[in-house]
Amino acid sequence: MNRVDQDAAAGLWEECDPPCLSLYQPTHRDHPDNEQDPIRFKNLVKALEDSLRQKFASDEIQPLLEPLLALADDREFWNCTFDGLAVLRDRNRFRVYKLQRPVPELAIVADSFHTKPLLRILQSADRYQVLALNRNEMKVFEGNRDALDEITPADGVPQTLTEALGDELTDSRQTVSAYGGSGGGQAPMHHGHGGRKAELDDDAERFFRVVDRAVLEHHSKPSGLPLLLAALPEHHHMFHALSHNPFLISESLDVHPDALASSDDFRERVWQTIEPRYLERLAGLVDAFGSNKAKGHGSDDLAEVARAAVGGRVATLLIEARREIPGRVDAATGELEFDDLSHPETDDVLDDLGALVLKMGGEVVVVPKERMPTDTGIAATYRY
Repeated sequence: MNRVDQDAAAGLWEECDPPCLSLYQPTHRDHPDNEQDPIRFKNLVKALEDSLRQKFASDEIQPLLEPLLALADDREFWNCTFDGLAVLRDRNRFRVYKLQRPVPELAIVADSFHTKPLLRILQSADRYQVLALNRNEMKVFEGNRDALDEITPADGVPQTLTEALGDELTDSRQTVSAYGGSGGGQAPMHHGHGGRKAELDDDAERFFRVVDRAVLEHHSKPSGLPLLLAALPEHHHMFHALSHNPFLISESLDVHPDALASSDDFRERVWQTIEPRYLERLAGLVDAFGSNKAKGHGSDDLAEVARAAVGGRVATLLIEARREIPGRVDAATGELEFDDLSHPETDDVLDDLGALVLKMGGEVVVVPKERMPTDTGIAATYRY
């Protein structure tokens, strides 16, 4: 699968060789709910085909749809989905994203990709990553308030001690003796040669350094997400002492996920650790908005914020999660045009504002309704 944060950072969505196909649908993790997912997917592909036939010949349409039709018949894929699915397709690329949040069903053919649902997920304030680490291997997880899933490390990220150190790995020859005979019920006793513990500690430290650099470069920088370490207590000090990852938070989880009874237990423990930081960040953003608005340096008025966004004045924009205001924002003037969202190509004013603020170098944060300081769907803090 492709990664939303990496593709967004690489700008892959900004260029498209039309026609540009965008497909979104909610999916289900478990049986029997997931039985209908491939059927719904095929219906959305048929909607894309119907739209394409209005402008293109069959010999152009078939190559575009082939990878989508193959995905529809991939049973292994549909047995391992998350909560949502996004597919982007043009003449040169085919990107598939498993999402940890549901998305509305959409099937759009246009001159550019429809990426607003992806951007909204990227800007949600509750997202985080977890590095699960021991002496011999690493795992990366990504989650939010409701879900936590292991992700495949990016190319260039070593997953094991052997991958990381290769020929530089300390000679691991040991002598093994068993005491008490075969019926003694005792495990074999391992005897290392002199200084073996020091050698193992040295290997672990070098492994941790390689992992730290790789995770920073390939996961933390592209995503910008806070990183939580999940490891045995004896590994915390070593990793935090050597890490150069500014996204690594001071809090840690004193257990490796492999030692827990279930993935739900791991997710709950992780969120208990992350939640105070998440709430503190939201409180800070809300307080900053209130203070700046009182000084005339912020607003929750849609029309005013739209004009400020076009002028590059918005430093931080809070957007209410799951709130939609049908319409468009004129990117040149900031004028608002309200419309009916029932047509899939109709825009959402809040998403348009978010895209404008991001384009101008501002920060966009999607906030749950109960944490929003306004009832208009937005709260903007200005640069000046």
